[in-house]
Amino acid sequence: MSARDFVLNFLLAAEGFFILYMIGYASFLFLSVTVGSSELYAAKRRNTLKNELQDDYYLPVSIIVPAHNEGVTIEATIRSLLALEYNLYEIIVVDDGSTDDTAEIVRREFNMFRVDRPIQRRIACQPEKAIYETREWKVPIVLVSKQNGGKADALNMGINVCNYPYFLCIDADSVLQYDSLDKIVRPILEDPSTVAVGGAVRPCNGATIENGRVTRYRMPRNLLASMQVLEYDRSFLASRILFDKFNGNIIISGAFGLFMKNLVIAAGGYDHDTMGEDMELVVKLHVFCRETGRPYRIRYAPDAVCWTQVPEKLADLCKQRRRWHIGLFQSMMKHRQILANPKYGAVSFVSYLYFLLYELFSPYIEVLGIFTTLLAFAVDLINVPFMLLFFGIYVVYTAMLSLTAFFARIHTVDMKLYFSDMLKAVGLCAVEVSCLRFIMAWVRITALIGYRKKKNTWGRIERKTIEFK
Repeated sequence: MSARDFVLNFLLAAEGFFILYMIGYASFLFLSVTVGSSELYAAKRRNTLKNELQDDYYLPVSIIVPAHNEGVTIEATIRSLLALEYNLYEIIVVDDGSTDDTAEIVRREFNMFRVDRPIQRRIACQPEKAIYETREWKVPIVLVSKQNGGKADALNMGINVCNYPYFLCIDADSVLQYDSLDKIVRPILEDPSTVAVGGAVRPCNGATIENGRVTRYRMPRNLLASMQVLEYDRSFLASRILFDKFNGNIIISGAFGLFMKNLVIAAGGYDHDTMGEDMELVVKLHVFCRETGRPYRIRYAPDAVCWTQVPEKLADLCKQRRRWHIGLFQSMMKHRQILANPKYGAVSFVSYLYFLLYELFSPYIEVLGIFTTLLAFAVDLINVPFMLLFFGIYVVYTAMLSLTAFFARIHTVDMKLYFSDMLKAVGLCAVEVSCLRFIMAWVRITALIGYRKKKNTWGRIERKTIEFK
């Protein structure tokens, strides 16, 4: 076989693989969006988005807020937690060596005083500098100032300090909806074998929140943030509801997740050496429970909502996605024994395989597909009209599924959406799928270059004051 024939055969094989890959992703997206949307509409018809349990039943929960240089948002985050319609919880803020006024703001705004309080270190973490408390509010608030050790280390400190059997993690740039805690504990009250529950995370850019309620919702003025709204709804509404059907979720967002404390401690807590400590913990819980033969469920509560800030600058978004991809790589490599392992069932043959092909390897496959398409065009080996038609259909198809997820989320929570925002969503969905996706693919391709140098540092993006009243 000549070199030319070899190249031609390679290009044909690569093009065929790339087309099948895109069809596979589109089919999965269709299935997940259909299942997710149907689930929300069915829940609305049954009126099960309201808590059917009596108000007298509460699960004691410790809310842990890890913070590093979050002086701009920390007060709004804590006030949103105080506005929760829930009776049995505590708030623990862990200041991980901030160099700004994060700790000072918390002490001043919530009238905290220093206390001498022993900490039982059931999980290793950096030592504390000081502990402050206040009981002047609806629930106890604790502030732990500690030496810098990274987000995972701060979360482990929070676990050591908390008093209740379940803990909830929330980022310091996020606010909870007034009923979120009530809804995220419901799967555990319904099924005691549930060891972790993830909630839905939605961008708060453009939203006005009063006492934990969204009183005015607009698509963000920033176009980059608007595209992330579509992306978040597609991800949190669709695939996570589908994976929840077979106990297959291996990611719970670090911005909003509920866990059984003793089981997390037994599994070793958050991993200091992993950037994606949130995913690594969930995968670790799957492994721990399967290896020990413990019956368990890891659930997703789509009606429990956390509002978070998303980056409005491309540079900040690239930093965030770079960390996410590194965390994905580290988690999957650390627990690679899951792959093709019958012991893990659908977690192995569906969840792990999906994240391997369509998350971890996807940027490499997509960029390789573009490169081979251009190369095939250069050697006149491609039907240009057919390929343009194929890509056009793919973009329109994926954009329509993104819009389906977006409007399903808006409609099922009875949220008013302005006509101009509808037009913005329709106009940006194709841009998000065809342009932003490939920019992020390049970011993820280069993510693993030199990632070990800053493995324990906090990811920093520009913050703005959250409109919480």
